[in-house]
Amino acid sequence: MFRVFLPSVLFYAQAAAHIGSAAYQARRGRLTNDRLIEGSHALRRSLESVGVRFEVSGLEAVDWSQGPFVFAANHMSAMETQILPSVLSPAAPCTFVVKSSLMSYPVFGAVLKAFDPIVVERSDPKADLRQVLQEGGKRLASGKSVIVFPQAHRTEAFDRKGFNTIGVRLARSAGVPIVPVALHTTAWSQGRWVSDIGWIVPKRPARFAVGSPIAVEAGGRDAQEQVVSFIEARLAEWAEATPGTS
Repeated sequence: MFRVFLPSVLFYAQAAAHIGSAAYQARRGRLTNDRLIEGSHALRRSLESVGVRFEVSGLEAVDWSQGPFVFAANHMSAMETQILPSVLSPAAPCTFVVKSSLMSYPVFGAVLKAFDPIVVERSDPKADLRQVLQEGGKRLASGKSVIVFPQAHRTEAFDRKGFNTIGVRLARSAGVPIVPVALHTTAWSQGRWVSDIGWIVPKRPARFAVGSPIAVEAGGRDAQEQVVSFIEARLAEWAEATPGTS
C-alpha cells in the first residue's frame, strides 16, 4: 500500500497546484491553448516525478501539416484527458468531445471550458451525434483537431462492439482524416468514491500509440475497422510484453 500511497499523495499535491493555477487563469480569460499544453506537460512531469514511465510511439508517422484531424482513442482513466494535449501537441490546437457533467466539476470544469469542447448529454445518442457533427465540424473547419472517446464508459478491457462510430462519422462529415490512438493508462487507477481520484501505480507504464491517418471513404466501415484493429493490436502487444502490470 505504501508503494502507491506516497506517489499518489505527492502527485495529487502537485496536480492540485497545476490545475488550480490553470482554473485561475481560465476564469480571467488568460488560459490560452499554449498554456493548456504547458499544463498538460507539467502534469506529465509530475507523474514522471513519482515514478510513472511514459512510452509514446507513432508520432513520427503523422504529417502534422495535413491536419486538422479527428483522433479516436480508447478510454481507461482520467489520465488521457490530462495528458493527451501534451502527447498530441504537434496537432495543436485540439479539443475534446465531453459529457456535460464534466463541465460542472469544481476547478477542473473551468479548465475544460478553455478547450472549447463539444458537449454531449449521453442520454440521447441521436442528439449527441447531431451535436458532434455540427459543433465538431465547426471546430475542424477552424483548424482545431477533435479528440473523441467512442466508448460509453472508461474501461480497462477493450470491447470493439462498444466502440461506436462517432469519430469516423465526424471525420467523414468534415472531410478530414481520422487517427487511431491506443492507450493504456491504468497507472492512474479509477477511484472508489471519485472516479478521477484513484491510486497512482508507478509500476504500470503509461502507454500511448498514435496510428497513421486514415481517409474515411463511403460508409466509413473500412476506416472504423482500421481504427478498432489498431487499438486491439497495440493493447494485445502491451499485454504480452508486460504481463501482470495491468
